[in-house]
Amino acid sequence: MARIDYDSVAGNYAAARGLTEDGLAGWREALAQYLSGLTRPLVDVGSGAGQFANLFPSWFGIEVIGVEPSEGMRAEAEGARIDPRVHFLAGTAEQLPLPDASCAAAWISTVIHHIADLGAAAKEVRRVLAPGSPVLIRSAFPGRTHGISLFRYFPEAAQVVESFPSIEQVRREFGEAGFALESVQSVPQVSVPNLAAMRPRVALRADTTLLRITDEAFAAGLARLDAAIASGQGDQVPVDYLDLLVLR
Repeated sequence: MARIDYDSVAGNYAAARGLTEDGLAGWREALAQYLSGLTRPLVDVGSGAGQFANLFPSWFGIEVIGVEPSEGMRAEAEGARIDPRVHFLAGTAEQLPLPDASCAAAWISTVIHHIADLGAAAKEVRRVLAPGSPVLIRSAFPGRTHGISLFRYFPEAAQVVESFPSIEQVRREFGEAGFALESVQSVPQVSVPNLAAMRPRVALRADTTLLRITDEAFAAGLARLDAAIASGQGDQVPVDYLDLLVLR
């Protein structure tokens, strides 16, 4: 079960958390060695509004099957779909609506903390992947939030990440399903064009970590952000770092 109701935030999701293709250049570079020219589809587990699903065909020439439990998020993804090689299906990480060994890679982006039974999900991912296929997990992990600009203004939100599955837990749960952790890499992204542009996005409060803090902590974070912008930092371009875990 997701930590937030994604049907309720689906309409604001792109405005609050959408990323530009240029801003994701670091991810394109980091993923190219794993995804270029796949001969079977990639399964995007928890594909949300389809941000990456819609980029992967043009980046890597591959077919993508997004699996998403939220009807609202799937509707947003379908509305944004621009390539016939992208498909979206209803389903969960623990019950993927795909045949055995039908996919050449799995992509799990900022969703690992929403998976109720990580061990069951790992076994299900193993079932749908062809032998030797990589699992690529993009996330913030406990103890590794220092590179995320949002948390400079909302330190309480960083504490929410401490309740997420750790890298060690992911390694253990996926290890029991037959995967080995191959690498961990911090990947840069430009989430917003500048600090001033962060303010209206954050105000929509569509991020799991912001929804899980108190209203008082959220208001205090907005005040810190406003103070930084008022002090002349509004034109600064924050660069965020999330981790890429590769298992195989």
